[in-house]
Order: sequence, then structure tokens, then C-alpha cells
Amino acid sequence: MIIAPSLAAAPQHHLEKLIKELNILDVGMIHFDVEDGSFVPMMTLGLKIISELRTFSVKPFDVHLMMHQPEWVIAQLARMGADSVSVHYEACPYPRRTLGLIKRYQMKAGLAFNPKTELPSLQHYRPFLDYVVILTTEPESKNAAYLPSVLHKVVDGKKQAGLAGVRWMVDGGVSPNNISEVVKAGADIVVVGRSLFNGGAIKENLALLKKSAEG
Repeated sequence: MIIAPSLAAAPQHHLEKLIKELNILDVGMIHFDVEDGSFVPMMTLGLKIISELRTFSVKPFDVHLMMHQPEWVIAQLARMGADSVSVHYEACPYPRRTLGLIKRYQMKAGLAFNPKTELPSLQHYRPFLDYVVILTTEPESKNAAYLPSVLHKVVDGKKQAGLAGVRWMVDGGVSPNNISEVVKAGADIVVVGRSLFNGGAIKENLALLKKSAEG
């Protein structure tokens, strides 16, 4: 299991210091949410923060684009040093083409699904698909409730034929209280936000999350 800290939940006034602290901790990547205020009713992080923090981090940067028509920003993200980019199935008229564009810029490509969206057959996207993002909160507010019923998509999705090597990421409301069920469902990557940065005790919170994940 890979832990991916979500910077949208981090205190924004000292991100450089925070990124340097994450460099020496056992986290697998840094997760950025980039919203347009249209596809989702929020705007938390802008693109500039990705390029500014890149020089301070040794961890891969994973960017979750929560926006309509995300194609325009993909080349820019590649120049900024993003390692992986996910786009929303609901926001792309031609998801296969968008995933292919991400791969053309030498980044890993992911397809994200809101809680209300059931998984289609993903074999059609497999030539370009590296990972799937399952949202376990509604992307409507920072404190949206965790939705355990959504985890069946991870269980069912991992049974689809032809997806060997595709990783499954769960994002939304994960805490020590529920991370074990997220892992048991089959999540390879777990995005954590408030539960990691709470009280500024990142090292201690990370240890608790990892212990709790073992069930």
C-alpha cells in the first residue's frame, strides 16, 4: 500500500517546509487536486504551486484534474514536472484520447470516478491506463462524508479482465477509522489529507495510519 498525502488538506502557509518533511517519510507520492470551480464547486490549489514545489521534493507528483476539458493543461503539467495525471471519466467526452495525450507526454495516466458513477468496462482504455481513482467522498466540500459503499467499485474493478498492472487509488475521507477496509477492498494507493496533517503531527499520524491499515 502506498500513502499519497493530499496537499489540498495541508496548511498552505508553509508548504516548502512541509514538502521537505514528507521527503524523509515513508510516503509514495505527493497528491495535488486541481479544480476549475465548474466541474466541482471548489478551487483549492492552482497550477503554479506544482512548479514551485517541484524543486523541493524528491517524491513523484500525482495530479488529479477535477475540471472540464482538462486536455489544455496536460502539456503544462509535464513541463512542471508532474509524474502522473488523472482526469475524470465524467469530464472527458473521449477519455481514451485524453489518456493517450497524458502518455504522449511521458506521464502515467489515470481515470477518476465520482461516487455516483459506476465503472464501465475499462479494457477499452487499457493501452493508456495506468491507474484508476475511486472517490469515496462527493467532491462538493472539504469536509464531505466518507462513503464506504463506494468501495465495491475497487473490488469489482479488480475483477475485470485485461487490467493486469493497473493500480487502484482511493481518495476521500480516509482516516485511521476506515483505512483498513480501504486496503481490504484492494486499494494500492491511498490518498490521505486531514488525517495526515491534523495537528501538524505528520510523522505520528502517518504511523497511526499505517498501523491501522493492517487491521
